[in-house]
Amino acid sequence: MKQNLEDLKNEFAHALETVKNRSELVNLKADFLGKKGKLNSILKSLKDASPEVKKSLGMKSNQLKEAVLAGVEKKMTHLELSEINEGLMKNWQDVSFRGSVRDNGLSAVGYHPVSIIQREIEDIFLSMGFEILDGPHIEDDYHNFEALNIPDTHPARDMQDTFWFSDMQHLLRTHTSCIQARGMETRKPPFKFIGPGKVFRCEATDASHEAAFHQLEGMMVGKDISVANLIYFMKTLLSEIFQKEVNVRLRPGFFPFVEPGFELDIECLICGGKGCSVCKQSGWVELLPCGMVHPNVLKSGGVDPEEYNGFAFGLGLDRLVMMRYGIDDIRHLHSGNLSFVSQFKAY
Repeated sequence: MKQNLEDLKNEFAHALETVKNRSELVNLKADFLGKKGKLNSILKSLKDASPEVKKSLGMKSNQLKEAVLAGVEKKMTHLELSEINEGLMKNWQDVSFRGSVRDNGLSAVGYHPVSIIQREIEDIFLSMGFEILDGPHIEDDYHNFEALNIPDTHPARDMQDTFWFSDMQHLLRTHTSCIQARGMETRKPPFKFIGPGKVFRCEATDASHEAAFHQLEGMMVGKDISVANLIYFMKTLLSEIFQKEVNVRLRPGFFPFVEPGFELDIECLICGGKGCSVCKQSGWVELLPCGMVHPNVLKSGGVDPEEYNGFAFGLGLDRLVMMRYGIDDIRHLHSGNLSFVSQFKAY
């Protein structure tokens, strides 16, 4: 019986060397350790053996079982690593190569869809006389909150929404509105500018939410600016981006930095307004929080609210990209998958 166990051990070692994939390995494990496996067959023959023999062979059997499990685990790790390396080699692309990169007949890898749409929007606003501004990803409390009329008690300051640094005075910006706060400090009315960029929030990810995503902020300040000016520029933007008239709705919304505030929704272009995971079955996608700039925000930017007024908006850039290209999950935009990016034309 001891010899049978030793032979079984040698048989397993030899079979393990010939395994080529995980499927074969799973079958090998079942062949030796399954209910109808070879080791169990040997153990069944011990029912008539003496207690001493059972004890001795039981110990040997356990040692063999542990050796088989250890061998299977080690081999599985090796096979998984080999599959990963093989996949990486198969899909490897030299991102520093400036020529035409092609993979399995796909067209040359172009710009990321967010970059494409951002550049289109920048061109649209440049043609209407707007400046393009930028700002830091790491912001201070003042420009991210206080200068935008967001008091200490506002829920946007809660830890579940904001990535704070240890000094609790600096954070990863939660919106591109801080570009407005900085832009006003260095300009005198009249002025108009947009500020695209990535923002960060403690969000649970799903089809329409990410922890790191893209926004595009805009502001126009001058004399006698009205809601009609806001609607004109927003409808011009959307008609240019989608190259057609799109259904929108304007509804009241509260934002500390505008008064009055509005939510501009666009009819979901993924489902045509019927309801899907992107629009959460509502048929509408929140795209454009906007409104007339709050007097306190103008004061923080060094603008006299008695003489000037203006509008501001914050565009969900990722969601606009999803509507433009019919992308049903925002996580595709942040996957880093070159095959995904290769579907989009270069700018």
